[in-house]
Amino acid sequence: MKKTKLWMIAAIITFCSIGALTSCNDANADNDSDKLPQVKNTELVRTSQSWDGMELPDYPEGRPELVAVKYEFPAGQKLGWHHHPSMNFGILVQGELTIIDQEGNEKVVHEGEAVVEMVGTVHHGENRGNKPVILYMFYLSQKDVPLAVQHPDIPL
Repeated sequence: MKKTKLWMIAAIITFCSIGALTSCNDANADNDSDKLPQVKNTELVRTSQSWDGMELPDYPEGRPELVAVKYEFPAGQKLGWHHHPSMNFGILVQGELTIIDQEGNEKVVHEGEAVVEMVGTVHHGENRGNKPVILYMFYLSQKDVPLAVQHPDIPL
C-alpha cells in the first residue's frame, strides 16, 4: 500500500474518532435502544482547504504521527506568530478564538465550531473574549516534525 494512502487512512481515522461512538447506535439496535437517548452525530467540517481558502498540501511520504492537543487560552491571551509544518484541525469547545494572518485577515472561531489551520503560513491567535478558550487540535504529522514553528522576531 502506498505511503500516501496510509496518510489518508490515518486522517480518516483521526477525523472519525471525534464521532466514533455513532456506530454504537446501530450495534445496539436490538437491545431496547428505543428506551435510551440515541447517539447523534453532526459533521463539523469536510474540506481540503484551510480557513483562509488555501488548498491543503498533499500528504508527505513516511510514517504518520497523529497528535491530539488540548489548548487552554486565558481571556486576553495572545499567541506569538507561528506556522504549522503539518496539517491540523480542531474543535473549539469553549470561548471564542480569533486567528490572524500577517496580512490582517481574521477568522473568528466560535464555541462548537471546527477550524482547519493554515499550513506553512505565519499567523497568530488571540482570545479577545472574557472567558478561557478551550481548543482541541488534531495534527497529522510525522515523528520529529514540530507542531508549530515560532517566529519571535515578528512583533504582535
